[in-house]
Amino acid sequence: MSHARAAALMVAAAVLWSSAGVVARLLERAQSFEVAFWRSFFAALSMVAILAFLHRGRAWKIMRASGWPGLLSGCMFCVMFTCFMLALMSTTVANALVVNSLYPVFAGLLGMAVLGARLPAYTWVAILAAVGGMVFMFAAGLGPGLSGTLIAFGVPVAAAINVVTLRKWGREADLIPSVLLGGVLSALVTLPFALPFQANAHDLAWLAGLGMFQLALPCTLLVVASRHLPTAEVALLTLLEAVLGPLWAWLGVGETPGTPTLIGGGIVLLAIAGNEFIALFGPAKMRRLRAA
Repeated sequence: MSHARAAALMVAAAVLWSSAGVVARLLERAQSFEVAFWRSFFAALSMVAILAFLHRGRAWKIMRASGWPGLLSGCMFCVMFTCFMLALMSTTVANALVVNSLYPVFAGLLGMAVLGARLPAYTWVAILAAVGGMVFMFAAGLGPGLSGTLIAFGVPVAAAINVVTLRKWGREADLIPSVLLGGVLSALVTLPFALPFQANAHDLAWLAGLGMFQLALPCTLLVVASRHLPTAEVALLTLLEAVLGPLWAWLGVGETPGTPTLIGGGIVLLAIAGNEFIALFGPAKMRRLRAA
């Protein structure tokens, strides 16, 4: 797969991930842990269907063949799916999103340590600019909630470990089943806190859509794209989720973004676009094309 196609898959994943906020505004009765449970539950069901479609009668064999990398990746998906909701219970959305923006930094450092992948200077500049843009976006909403902020650190740490795992072993084994494992584990973890259920049929329909299109499908795209992109670049592209989320809330339910959101989001978009442009059309790329 070409670099451009893999990057396009990550952009598509980020667009799908970013729909969570606007859908959450449309729910009538379901709250916090129940939202997390049903989202993970329906994601697991969707992954069963996806694996059955991709591998048909070999789905179980493929799952077993993923081995311990699949188990590790599944556990990291579980931490990511669960910790974000736990963080939101104890701190502000701004705190959680700013902490999540550290994901590219963790992914870049872990990629260097485990994979020996040296990032070009322009990617580090893009990462720092994007993190700065995220802080600027949400600085006005930063507030108390130390315990929730500490829990939120589990998301970028687990995401960095996951993307390095996918990059290192994703070409040797099909790790798409790890998304299914992550959904199952997350549903089991959140179930005791989700009871008694409050969701009505309206909510369940939206939550089923979240499970399929906001979790299962984009996470599958992440697994595929991470085989062909540097870990830090994957992480950098995922920041589109936090930029696009307020946009969909504005268009969908009339939540007008403030000036810091627009300016900070613009900085993040420019950082990502600049990094991708240099990666696709920069001097190193042109030298490789001339050599070919």
